[in-house]
Amino acid sequence: MKRILLVCMLFVSTLLSSCGDNRVHSQAVYMLVDTSGTYAQEMGKAAKIINYLLATLNPGDSLAVAKVETRSFTEKDIVAKVTFDKRPSQATIQKRAFKSKIEEFSKEIKGSAFTDITGGLIQGAEYLNETKAGNRTIVIFSDMQEELGKGTVRDFPIKLDGIRIVALNVTKLNTDNADPRIYLDRLARWEERVRKAGATDWVMVNDLENNMESILSTR
Repeated sequence: MKRILLVCMLFVSTLLSSCGDNRVHSQAVYMLVDTSGTYAQEMGKAAKIINYLLATLNPGDSLAVAKVETRSFTEKDIVAKVTFDKRPSQATIQKRAFKSKIEEFSKEIKGSAFTDITGGLIQGAEYLNETKAGNRTIVIFSDMQEELGKGTVRDFPIKLDGIRIVALNVTKLNTDNADPRIYLDRLARWEERVRKAGATDWVMVNDLENNMESILSTR
């Protein structure tokens, strides 16, 4: 009887350990899409990135896409989110449904007046932490120019512990072309801020055609 009990305990222990390992190796990605001003016209590029993520993420991984608007610290700005089923056939169905939601969003997108990147980062960190994934990434599709509306407070420390930050398609503004130091300073400030917040890495990808694989972390 004791031997049977010991075997059962070992089996349960192995099963729990296996579940834990799955979480350690799983990926979760939260993508912020800037919808302010003329940047809303870049949605075609954003859709290509989302399609890449859908094609690359595996069963058990998680993905969410959210808008960066006037105030982005809200679940209402999440366009689509999913944790893919362990069964590949079901995960494929989920990916198709996710893609359809993004296509609908692309048709209805409207430029927002302001750009609350910080609020989006806080919301993204909450989502990623809830997934319990071992590899967590926030992708920011934006020119990284934060503009806050009246009454929006974001000048406080934020927490991004254990999260990679990837800035994509950081286009140069007219002021950047006139004085490149503005562009470089903006990126330096964001890198300093996210690293102070506990982010594991800051990655910038502007050459989307050749460096798409840099978005996801190495397992």
